[in-house]
Amino acid sequence: MAETVPVAGLEHTVLEDSGIPSTGREGIVRAAGVNSLGNVASRALGLIREAVVSGTFGASGATSAFDAVSGVPKMVYELLIGGMLSAALVPVLSEYAADSPETERDASGQTELENVLSILLTLSGLVLVAVVILLELGAPWIAPVLVGGFDDQLLATATQLVRWIVPAILIYGISGILQAFHYARKRFVYPAMGAPVHNIGVIVAVVLLARRLDVASLSIGVLVAACFQLLVQLGGLRGIRLSLRFDWRHPVIRRILQLYAPVVLSIVISNLGIIVDRNLASRTVHEAITWMTKATFLIQLPLGLVSMAISLAVLPTLSQIDANVELDRFKRTFTQGLRLVIVVIVPAAVGLFVLGQPIIRLIFEHGEFTSQDTLQTWRALRLYLIGLPFAAIDLPLVFAFYAQKNTMTPVVVGIVAVVIYLVVGPALAFVAGWGYLGLVAANSVQLISHALLMLVFFRKRFRGLAGYGLLETIWKTSVASLLVALPAYGCLRLLEGIALPAGFLGEAIVVGACAAVGGLGYLIGARLVRIAELEQLIAMVRWRVGRGVAS
Repeated sequence: MAETVPVAGLEHTVLEDSGIPSTGREGIVRAAGVNSLGNVASRALGLIREAVVSGTFGASGATSAFDAVSGVPKMVYELLIGGMLSAALVPVLSEYAADSPETERDASGQTELENVLSILLTLSGLVLVAVVILLELGAPWIAPVLVGGFDDQLLATATQLVRWIVPAILIYGISGILQAFHYARKRFVYPAMGAPVHNIGVIVAVVLLARRLDVASLSIGVLVAACFQLLVQLGGLRGIRLSLRFDWRHPVIRRILQLYAPVVLSIVISNLGIIVDRNLASRTVHEAITWMTKATFLIQLPLGLVSMAISLAVLPTLSQIDANVELDRFKRTFTQGLRLVIVVIVPAAVGLFVLGQPIIRLIFEHGEFTSQDTLQTWRALRLYLIGLPFAAIDLPLVFAFYAQKNTMTPVVVGIVAVVIYLVVGPALAFVAGWGYLGLVAANSVQLISHALLMLVFFRKRFRGLAGYGLLETIWKTSVASLLVALPAYGCLRLLEGIALPAGFLGEAIVVGACAAVGGLGYLIGARLVRIAELEQLIAMVRWRVGRGVAS
């Protein structure tokens, strides 16, 4: 659990006038800090993972088959557990965590929270085992749905990859429930550590098995990675008493299902959108899915480090505030998180746009991954970046509705956004002749539409956000971000005329120097326009580093 230690430097920021209790403000920042540190480790290891995978396998029909198949456990997990996590599990378990002191145990020796966790693990385990068996049997029919544009040989490869990877669904499901349990108790370290060890599992499997099993080592790597992730979550159960409990009549089951029921349709529609996206991409060029996946990985870096970390940190606090009673406190807590997202995600998007190609070259272009693969990935990345800021603010908006037990609004918006994609995607890809880039552009249109619709509904439900500093944060961040683009671009052009070491070292110098110049430019710009939220984040980092040194 995050300690309630005062954060040096925060007393002079806008938080003093936010109306959020001091411990609540600091708790959100510290929780976001823990999540972000976990994400930093995860993304760093993710870079190594992607470098190892791209260098070993390059971009081909086989890698596209895996990239499509790897979505199967993700989609099923999201449908059965993942979508439930933020929409129902964390909000409901947060209520039990608040009302169930660890000293109050029943006749069986369990607290009510432990009892609830036992029920969820038992029942979900049964469901997940049944799902895995069905998917194993249905593998020959799943592959054509995902990559129907491939030839028979690639379809056979995809089928085999499905059979290797689907057992990971059971492990992911159990791990997801434990993560929700940790989030509800505001113990963010274990969920934050899960992703880094997950990447380690993939790296180890590919390094050890690639020569023997070729692309199948990627599916096995996902299975190994899922086991690593689960082991970390189990480490957070010290002192927790669990048992097999088949009590499907417990009120918590009905409560979670009531909150989650509206979300199911949204996730089904979203998954259908992903399946159609992959199927359409397989009908352009064989390498398209891999190019799109690499570009998406770079987009997910700032989303995971910033937006998801802050959203998950704010969710438990928002879940314990009744907006009908304390609307101002709810909105101040929410906007605090949203402003933190904005001050980081905007300069990150600008930096990726300027330095995207050299970053792709540094991470991916070695071994089997060619300069042509770099160029195509860069083209996809530019179009994905258009939707990145909207995707970043969309996560906190969705979580705000989940926190107030309103799952219907995000569902409706999600369905509308997917329909927009299904109309725009094929039109751009095949009618306009953009190929896979048309699908990428349609994805950005989908993200923009979703975020704008969520803002409209948020304004209607919570009476808007005027007076909470959002517009001020947006314009200040936009101005300061100009000092990311101009210095970084100038540095890039300058280094192109200098003889640097060939290969990885020279590429690392280019990316490192330009990123440092752009980052310094943003810090200067932020100081000039006085972005208080960035000062808060810097103070948080200094406090954590100082605490680590002291330890």
